[in-house]
Amino acid sequence: MIFRTACVALLSLMTHACVTTPISEPVISDGRYTMGTVLEITLEGLEPQPAVRALDDLYEVATRLDRLLSIYDPESDVSRLNRTAGRGRQPVDAEVEVILERSIAYSELTQGAFDVTIGPVVDLWVAAAERDAPPTALELAAARERVDPNRISVVSGEGVSLSEAGMKLDLGGIAKGYALDRMLPLLERHGIERALLNFGQSSTWAVGAPAGSAGWRLLVRGPEGRFAGMITLRDQALSVSGSQGQWVEIGGRRYGHIIDPRSGKPLMRARQAVVVSRRASLAEALSLALLVLDADTGLALVGAQPDCEGLLIEGDGELRSTPGWDAAVQFEPFPEPPKAP
Repeated sequence: MIFRTACVALLSLMTHACVTTPISEPVISDGRYTMGTVLEITLEGLEPQPAVRALDDLYEVATRLDRLLSIYDPESDVSRLNRTAGRGRQPVDAEVEVILERSIAYSELTQGAFDVTIGPVVDLWVAAAERDAPPTALELAAARERVDPNRISVVSGEGVSLSEAGMKLDLGGIAKGYALDRMLPLLERHGIERALLNFGQSSTWAVGAPAGSAGWRLLVRGPEGRFAGMITLRDQALSVSGSQGQWVEIGGRRYGHIIDPRSGKPLMRARQAVVVSRRASLAEALSLALLVLDADTGLALVGAQPDCEGLLIEGDGELRSTPGWDAAVQFEPFPEPPKAP
């Protein structure tokens, strides 16, 4: 369903690596389907055998988290929490407690523009698309009544409760970033200092830099399919969110695929938000907030966070950024952005 995938996975985004590496430096790359998309991993400086072992360990992190967090797996911890909403505290894996605590904090940080309890509203718009009629004001109000991160109770080691029946968690807007963050200790353990982890072209960790380069060079794509420029990442996480990479027509009107948790309504204008941070999960929450909030508020929010910078690309091509964006990523804008293939 358009609305579910759009809210959960940030689509129509960017990132294509352009890397030049001396032949003497071994480079191993792999891509595997996990968490509803393809996770591409490039490791530099390891011989094939240890690189394969490292890749298996890294992909296992994503697979394990997907089993815990997916709303499409009825046996996942998150699916079980959704089924038992309103029925008291439920035991969950420690990872679920951590990501929910982090999600609650990010919701507060973003003034509600990021909210993992958005599930009931997403379901409402999915149903609206199926019947080709927008939800009524009463239906929307009823769904919004069940959206509130303050109704999540997490007690470390004791589990999680959703206080109201009908609440529904959807961690798609943070799960990939969280998985990337959890992979960093594994890179250290395997002695890997140069790596690019790219989750579905929406959430990326750039570790170190390719040999002989200042960093990992990535293209930034705007909301209308044109490339806006080039960035260079080194020891930074990147998240890209687009408001209308996918859309659906309901009752003859086109609706964007990202929903504002505060109003319960889809975003109607085309824009793209790009955020870099030292934590991929934070970058994901902030890129969604930058889409949802007005430009001044969103950019001020991103710029106020330590080691975070952001770029907002409007549908007409206008670029707005935090004061430190250009320096943080060595941004090279294209004067006339070429049309993406």
